[in-house]
Amino acid sequence: MSFRERQSWLATSLLAAAVCLSAGKPALGFAHKPEEEIPRKIKIRVAPVYPDLARRLNLSGVVRLAVVVAPNGNVKSTKALGGHPVLVNAAEDAVKKWKFETAADENSGVVEVTFKPASQ
Repeated sequence: MSFRERQSWLATSLLAAAVCLSAGKPALGFAHKPEEEIPRKIKIRVAPVYPDLARRLNLSGVVRLAVVVAPNGNVKSTKALGGHPVLVNAAEDAVKKWKFETAADENSGVVEVTFKPASQ
């Protein structure tokens, strides 16, 4: 396979991955714009799994997620605000497993998940 064929295949694969990652996800409704920071401490923080495709492409970056936390400390919902499409699902999967301190009310805010290859 020539360099141009590989380059074309890679571009097509990345586009297909981005479409697959965004397909079928309902829009999450936030009653108000989330604050920048969630006012509760994180009790359990699960690290994201670095996607195989991202590893092969040596991708790194930050995924920003709007997060709603239920009174019991469980993450109720997430919505991607920014980041590479190949990394978004891994970030959402990890953050949904996070546990926050309990509180009387639900809170929302923005969290960032950083991805970097092991060599960096």
